Amino acid sequence: MDASNSWVLWATLLCLLLISAFFSGSETGMMSLNRYRLRHQRKRSSGARRAAKLLAKPDQLIGLILIGNNAVNILAAIIANMLAVIYVGPTAAPWVATATLTILVLVFSEITPKSIAAQNPEWFAFKASHILKPMLQLLSPLIWTVNQLTNTLIRLLGFDPKKNRDDGLDTEELRSLVDSSTHKISDNHQRMLKGILDLENVTIEDIMIPRNEAVGLDLEDPIEDVVEQIFNSQYSRQPVYEGDINNVIGVFQVRKGHHLLRAETLSHEAIKRFSEEPYFIPEGTTLTTQLLNFQKTRRRFAIVVDEYGEVQGLVTLEDILEEIVGDFTSHAAHQDHEIVERGPGSFIIDGTATIREINKSTGWLLPTNGPKTLNGLALEQLQRIPDGNVSFRVDRYRCETEEFNSVMIKKIAVTPLWEAEREED
Repeated sequence: MDASNSWVLWATLLCLLLISAFFSGSETGMMSLNRYRLRHQRKRSSGARRAAKLLAKPDQLIGLILIGNNAVNILAAIIANMLAVIYVGPTAAPWVATATLTILVLVFSEITPKSIAAQNPEWFAFKASHILKPMLQLLSPLIWTVNQLTNTLIRLLGFDPKKNRDDGLDTEELRSLVDSSTHKISDNHQRMLKGILDLENVTIEDIMIPRNEAVGLDLEDPIEDVVEQIFNSQYSRQPVYEGDINNVIGVFQVRKGHHLLRAETLSHEAIKRFSEEPYFIPEGTTLTTQLLNFQKTRRRFAIVVDEYGEVQGLVTLEDILEEIVGDFTSHAAHQDHEIVERGPGSFIIDGTATIREINKSTGWLLPTNGPKTLNGLALEQLQRIPDGNVSFRVDRYRCETEEFNSVMIKKIAVTPLWEAEREED
């Protein structure tokens, strides 16, 4: 064949390059599909269903694509060599054909189709599935033979050819998935999803109202004081005890107090009689477990105890829901009182504020794997209650005591080091 009739070879080479591009793009498109989105799309897209069936047997799919791609590339190499012989002679033909075909394959049959498929995996894979499915059925005997040979080699190398890929995600991977979906999920929904994922890692001790802040009804107080406390309370339920909060005998609903007052029967005995049985839970219970327990027992209020049975605090269903949906109005006001901004990025914080509350309000990353309150964190760093105001550092945060007494640090000014450095500049 002379140069004037070489157009047949050129047309054949072009077709082979296009077929090679199809196989290369199909491989990238199929393997780049989002498995979770594909499961959802199977309900409404025939292309998604075909792609899912092909991916259900990845060894056969990869075998088909590689057999087709390699066969086409070998044929293209033969055609390229024939063309090179026509134009440059038999001596230089192998070198010219190799160099030219390498460039053509890389540009037109590898990089370009794979880039398109990587950017548009669903478009490429769903269209390619129309061709790949009948090809897989047609070439199944050859693919089965090749797979048997490769599986034998895989076993000899010490691997299991039948091992399935684990597509399950753990909590941190789910969190990363939520973070990467900022353009599709609103900020509020993202925050709630991450709040749900955090429930397993947070215990009741982290969110409870501590004992020193707990408000309850002491039946040893005069009935007038108890009545005033009931109607001035911002809580719908209060623990009822005698003398000491460790002697809890029930939980009283404030709305019942209104009914009893209208009936003029509000007394210590009436409060005791109409109180619910107290519900005690251990402080180390995770929020996930306690949320399910609240649902199972149909309770909304629990008294938190330690391993010795001593009351440590109170927790409500609302407290757990706040970890998912964010703080409600009443709690936000209390939090604003504990955390007061004094300058750009700097805050005066109450020592009783929990580390979790501080991190949620400020976006900081103060350590949460130790003391639960800022006072506890400061005492852990200082190893003592200071005699005067002192400055110290916790990770990347500068802390200065503002107010203290003989038993605790009451106020601390906290400034992130990057904000402090900005002020100095």
